Amino acid sequence: MDTSLSQASILIVDDDSKSLLALQELLQSVTQKVVLARSGEEALRCVLKQDFAVILLDARMPGVDGFETARLIRERERSRHTPIIFLTGAYEDVHSVFRGYEAGAVDYIVKPLVPEILKSKISVFVELYNKKAVLIREIAERKQVEEHLRKSEENLRALAAHLHSVREEEWTRIAREIHDELGQSLTGLKMDLTWVANRLPADQRVLAEKMKSMFGLIDGTIQSVREIASRLRPEVLDQLGLTAAIGWHAGDFRKRTGIRCKLSLPSDAPVLDHERSTAAFRIFQELLTNVARHANATRIDVAMQVESGALVLTVEDNGKGIAESAIYDPKSLGLLGMRERVVPFGGAIEIAGVRDKGTKVRVSIPLGLK
Repeated sequence: MDTSLSQASILIVDDDSKSLLALQELLQSVTQKVVLARSGEEALRCVLKQDFAVILLDARMPGVDGFETARLIRERERSRHTPIIFLTGAYEDVHSVFRGYEAGAVDYIVKPLVPEILKSKISVFVELYNKKAVLIREIAERKQVEEHLRKSEENLRALAAHLHSVREEEWTRIAREIHDELGQSLTGLKMDLTWVANRLPADQRVLAEKMKSMFGLIDGTIQSVREIASRLRPEVLDQLGLTAAIGWHAGDFRKRTGIRCKLSLPSDAPVLDHERSTAAFRIFQELLTNVARHANATRIDVAMQVESGALVLTVEDNGKGIAESAIYDPKSLGLLGMRERVVPFGGAIEIAGVRDKGTKVRVSIPLGLK
């Protein structure tokens, strides 16, 4: 950035042409941008066109005098804070000096001028103006960077939401194909095996035992297919809604892990759209997965209700308690993924852990935001 003092402009207002030229020559060593005005009216036109580091204003001028000019300059938003230094003759009385300060002057210099003093005072205002200009540019650049980051964050979140949607659609498709095609094939295989078993001679005990083993293997495979399809996209979520899906998943979790689950679910299930139901269920899945992997818990309390127009899902365990550092750890991808799931709906996730007492997670998803 260019921070040289030549950036600033000085406005000199005086009806005396000789004084104007003398001041111009004197102050050009401070800044090359010196603007001259021979009347109050001309000065007002100048401040409408550009900004100035400081204005030197003759107090006594015909027509619109310096006091009235200063007052009008102060009334304009663009020039309201521009420093004004009054130039006046030695004969000015105290009342006139007070009137000048009242009109908005920051200083009063009596003629004849002492060049060194005037240049020193003007240099201060020019330097302040340049520093302010640099600061304004830095603020503008920072705002531009922040806006760029904000848009990038919005784009990334939109992409994440799109990826979640695409993944859910793909999981639903795969779950349906596994259930329908592979399930039907296994069912057909079982029927064929039954046909063969019914036609075995009674004395073929070895083959009968083998058939029995094959029936068990097929039944186990069919059950595995159902479990895999349900984990990809549980039918209960689409058919019966979020409340039933949470109850089903909690029961399945209890069977697989041995961790007790206490449920407090509403009798009247909240009406949710597909996106919110999916987000809430996937978050619930992730929370139970985290409990199984990290909490060393023996019990989980699950509660769901509607509060102030929002679905509130609370999951609390009696495990070792999540550390404060882990809550906001950027490497905690599971927690990060849960937070990203509620962002499109204006939701929030609150996590609190107490050492050796457990962790409590509160998920809030507004029902009316899209």
